[in-house]
Amino acid sequence: MRGKWFLLIVIASYIALFFFYPQKASLALQESFYLLIKIAPILAVVVLINALINFFIDPKTLAKHLSREGGIKAWIIALFAGILSHGPMYAWYPLIEDLKKKGLRDSLIALFFYARAVKLPLLPLMVHYFGLTFTIVLNIYIIIGALLQGMIVEKMENE
Repeated sequence: MRGKWFLLIVIASYIALFFFYPQKASLALQESFYLLIKIAPILAVVVLINALINFFIDPKTLAKHLSREGGIKAWIIALFAGILSHGPMYAWYPLIEDLKKKGLRDSLIALFFYARAVKLPLLPLMVHYFGLTFTIVLNIYIIIGALLQGMIVEKMENE
């Protein structure tokens, strides 16, 4: 329901913008279209992953692995999923929302999003510019920070 209200507000804003500033509205629509084209591949991947999860993985099993019952395994899955994920963060929101409906905890969501700061494809470039030691230490700190963020959210959830 929230998404429908947001969509209506955006449409109304564009209509008002077209009424008062037609050139700016046209430019805004062009930029929005270019952005959509740019993120379409990652959105397609997220939709595909979501479809595969729903097709191959029993929702009850997934909920079990990513809920309180999942224990350390859930934390490891969320950490590695965050490290391996690519594309803009907001492209992952629909998948994460779907997983949350199936039992994904907020602490694992925080861990996933924080762990995305580790960018595997960029590691060689980081090593080139900053050296191997710096790259390793920084990424270890990012992983520790991701785990700490998850633990803080977990603590807040339990209060």
